[in-house]
Amino acid sequence: MELLQLFITASIPVLKVLLITALGSFLALDRINILGAETRKHLNTMVFYVFNPALVSSNLAKTITYDSMVKLWFMPVNILITFVIGSILGWIVIQFTRPPTHLRGLILGCCAAGNLGNMLLIIIPAVCKEKGSPFGNSDSCYNYGLAYASLSMAIGAIYLWSYVYNIVRISSRSGKDSRGKEFCISKSSRESSTSDLGSCTEPLLSSKEFALPGAGDDADHYALPRTISEGKPEVVAVSDHLGMKQRLEGMFRKLNLKSVLAPSTIGAFVGFIIGIVPQIRKSMIGGGASLRVIQDTASLLGEGAIPTLTLIIGGNLLKGLKGPGIQKSLIVGIVLARYVALPLTGILIVKGAIRFGFVHSDPLYQFVLLLQFALPPAMNIGTITQLFGAGESECSVIMLWTYALASLSLTFWSTFFMWLVA
Repeated sequence: MELLQLFITASIPVLKVLLITALGSFLALDRINILGAETRKHLNTMVFYVFNPALVSSNLAKTITYDSMVKLWFMPVNILITFVIGSILGWIVIQFTRPPTHLRGLILGCCAAGNLGNMLLIIIPAVCKEKGSPFGNSDSCYNYGLAYASLSMAIGAIYLWSYVYNIVRISSRSGKDSRGKEFCISKSSRESSTSDLGSCTEPLLSSKEFALPGAGDDADHYALPRTISEGKPEVVAVSDHLGMKQRLEGMFRKLNLKSVLAPSTIGAFVGFIIGIVPQIRKSMIGGGASLRVIQDTASLLGEGAIPTLTLIIGGNLLKGLKGPGIQKSLIVGIVLARYVALPLTGILIVKGAIRFGFVHSDPLYQFVLLLQFALPPAMNIGTITQLFGAGESECSVIMLWTYALASLSLTFWSTFFMWLVA
């Protein structure tokens, strides 16, 4: 296939994304206010809890079987590699740019986590429907492409909420601690002329909290554990036991299992079960299936996910235009990491996997694996920064520039990847 035809085939899906994104930005303007902040919030909730799970489960159920699962084992490994290499590149960006502490988790997340669900769900079906597509029959390409994209979304969601979520959480906490220490140092320096106290520790106790405990029922709550020399070793054992229990409880809370088991992930599990278990598959999939109405309903709901998601992305990008100033070197570093270094590394990894027989010969599957290295940052990173109040405005600016440049980057890399696998 000629290179020009491949370029046209690759550019059409990106142009569709740009047009719907521009419409979303237009509808979100203050003077239009059809897609305002509250509307986007409610739409996002609908997509998160209804559209995405329906789309993921219905597409996986139609195309995933036990045999195909065996063939697709490399995709989770491939996505993990994108996170690992992206994190290394993000660390390099941090070393060169020296950003504030509370932004380091955001930078690592933007370099590590690509938009593994939404963008693939938009691009892959559009590429399959183009006349110049190198992936054969359009219907077969569409069904399998959606299955690959749905699996990518499910795995990406697990990695995102278990890794990036905790990276941003730790970074935001470190940033708040460092800002608190800076406040204490500056305050103590101002008061040094009138006081000999030259240091400050956080958190400060109020007068009631600092008061020494007196005799009474509450005295035991303030009692220090006794040492073995005081003849009370059992107090130390109880204290250690309670401390270990508290640490374990804190660890499980920090894992945020509720976020890991997002609706899309649950939808993926349901789709796997339907597709892999022959008895369930026969009753729900196919023209003569007795419960096919359930599958058809889920497919109908899932069709609303792609346009709605794209409109929301367009509305959210407006915040980047109103955002504060940010180091240009940060944006340049993230763009170079995601759009230059990661795709080049991905070519080496996927080609190596093909050479050693880890990846089967389906060109569409290889294209999806390559494209996972060239996607813009995941939009859910913005949601994570909102949860912790760390770098929310800076995230909007980063998303604005990375998604604006994604139109050029995705067109180029999609063309090159199609030429490579075809």
